[in-house]
Amino acid sequence: MTVIDKVLGAPAERREGREKVTGTARYAAEHELPHRAHAWPVPAAIARGRVTGVDAAPALALPGVLAVLTPENAPRLGDPDDPVLAVLQNPGVPHRGWFVALVVGESLEAARAGAAAVRVAYEAQDFDVTLTPAHPDAYVPESANGGYPAVLEQGDPDDALAAAPVRLDTEYRVPPLHNHPMEPHASTASWDGDRLTVYSSSQGTTAARAELARMFRIPPEHVTVRAEHVGGGFGSKGTPRPDIVLAAMAARHTGRPVTLALPRRFLPAVVGHRAPTLHRLSLGAQADGRLTSLVHEVTTHTSRVKEFVEQAAVPGRVMYAAPNSRTLHRVAALDVPTPSWMRAPGEAPGMYALESALDELAGSLGVDPVELRIRNEPDREPGSGKPFSSRHLVECLREGARRFGWTGRDPRPGTRVEGSLLYGTGVAAATYPVLVSPCAASARALPDGHFQVRVNATDIGTGARTVLAQIAAEALGAPMEGVRIEVADSGIGFAPVAGGSAGTASWGWAVHEACARLTEHLAYHSGPLPDGGVVAEADTTGAADAESDYARHAFGAHFAEVAVDTVSGEVRVRRLLGVFAAGHILNPRTARSQFIGGMTMGLGMALTEDSHMDAAFGDFTESDLASYHVPAHADVPAVDAHWIDEEDAHLNPMGSKGIGEIGIVGTAAAIGNAVHHATGVRLRELPLTPDRVLDGLLEHAHPPGTLGV
Repeated sequence: MTVIDKVLGAPAERREGREKVTGTARYAAEHELPHRAHAWPVPAAIARGRVTGVDAAPALALPGVLAVLTPENAPRLGDPDDPVLAVLQNPGVPHRGWFVALVVGESLEAARAGAAAVRVAYEAQDFDVTLTPAHPDAYVPESANGGYPAVLEQGDPDDALAAAPVRLDTEYRVPPLHNHPMEPHASTASWDGDRLTVYSSSQGTTAARAELARMFRIPPEHVTVRAEHVGGGFGSKGTPRPDIVLAAMAARHTGRPVTLALPRRFLPAVVGHRAPTLHRLSLGAQADGRLTSLVHEVTTHTSRVKEFVEQAAVPGRVMYAAPNSRTLHRVAALDVPTPSWMRAPGEAPGMYALESALDELAGSLGVDPVELRIRNEPDREPGSGKPFSSRHLVECLREGARRFGWTGRDPRPGTRVEGSLLYGTGVAAATYPVLVSPCAASARALPDGHFQVRVNATDIGTGARTVLAQIAAEALGAPMEGVRIEVADSGIGFAPVAGGSAGTASWGWAVHEACARLTEHLAYHSGPLPDGGVVAEADTTGAADAESDYARHAFGAHFAEVAVDTVSGEVRVRRLLGVFAAGHILNPRTARSQFIGGMTMGLGMALTEDSHMDAAFGDFTESDLASYHVPAHADVPAVDAHWIDEEDAHLNPMGSKGIGEIGIVGTAAAIGNAVHHATGVRLRELPLTPDRVLDGLLEHAHPPGTLGV
């Protein structure tokens, strides 16, 4: 058996597991530095306007309150690359919840009491927080997130749609969604002269270091950011957030280490959210189901602080062979918090709409939904014309159908009835791009026979330490227990964030290269190693970020079975199955955890998670876990994940694709399609809550105009 069989591809246990379950792992707010103080922010109580005055005297009179920072007395900072970090720099209030003061206290309780005592005067202005499909201020931006063109049109989709023998024109809505990681955003900052050290709950210390150096006008080498353990992020910690700037600001002002852990109720307004997306889908097809036209138009919102455009129409450029297509994004700048990255940005809401519309088309055609997807399988990426590096969606669909027991399914809605329960099954496809970025890493052979590998990766609960040790051990030809991994320290070197399902591919590439070079050095070394060992370094700039001649994506197929209670309107998912094609799976244990975690998040997106902007108040009405319902153990049914191990030579030295996000992409659509199969009701707005289900059942039983007849 080869080393790769023993190490890379083995279901190794997480290296940090014991620390986490015993409570010895230290998170950002748990670094008890000498003389540490605590901070608590004051959020704006208006939706738009400016601060005209701050009365800090009542707060400063309280015992234990050390300082109150306001736009009037806070240190002036350099301009950040991200404008959401320009906190306490001017009196403007761009949205409700924007921080307008910060109280520092001897204890967390003192800081919280002080924040409640601060009195802020405002000059309020009219505001608009309501997104509509025809919002007068909506515009087509230059690009959507990720640098995708906002509009891509091929052929003549309108004429092709008009000429199609089968047509579908429909709309879907996905509400604002929130990341809500288990560990809130937190930072502990400490100054030593002009040197700054921050422990932060961050998905990437390189970006945090750069922003702090820029804003506090100090050399980057004078800033150290560590994120050894991070309790989830789902994208919201992919870029620095106000907590890290405010903690550093307060520490400089007081001369003491300061910890700021954002209260959960504040998170929706200051750490990003998935923007609402309004979808218009128009599909034209031949009688056999082959698409002739595909139009996907999305309207979303952004803030007035900066432009952030959810790229939700982009999956239509990847999935299906349609000779005529248009994918378009519109965005309206409103007086809302700035949206940001949330797990599978673009793909999660975009594929919900596209895969739901495809299910509607299958019903109109009388074609099996699995078969319809297979009939529209492209031989090249539709949007770019590039060949796929690998694409095994058809295999995922067929293997999933086999495992799920899809064959023999009665396609007629509402045919499986047991008392008040209606049962149904649904399917949806999934895709996520292969992303990779340059990274630096080093590998050192030590005299005691061990190896030390250093890479500034961030383990946000995915098992990155473990998989990187496996990659290193395979490249070194060494046992995994002989490899020590150091991660999550900006002093190690530059590295991309843990996001975009790109972490392992990016960090692992650099680790593989450093270890391969070290192996070459050792082959020519004779005699004992020097006291400092032998080191090799790698920088994948120019290789990892090189333009590829191939379209690189992961794919998957989701299957769901639901039971719908016609009395209560409750939807219970009985089974979820996902089959994925995501390159070579490096650790089956952690991979399965990621797939199932994504599918669970998709279940929440389908059934329980949503948020609303209060048009009169200008704030999200669901601001905590009592009102924003993430799935609990009782909500998660039997979830099963399988994969097809792909051989793809056009990715990275490990042959791996990202797996952190594709699990969420197709789940909501599969559940929604199953609800339609159970009830005959097509619900086009998430989540599928009991009130919406009951309204749909009532309308289905009594179409408009028939009640009372």
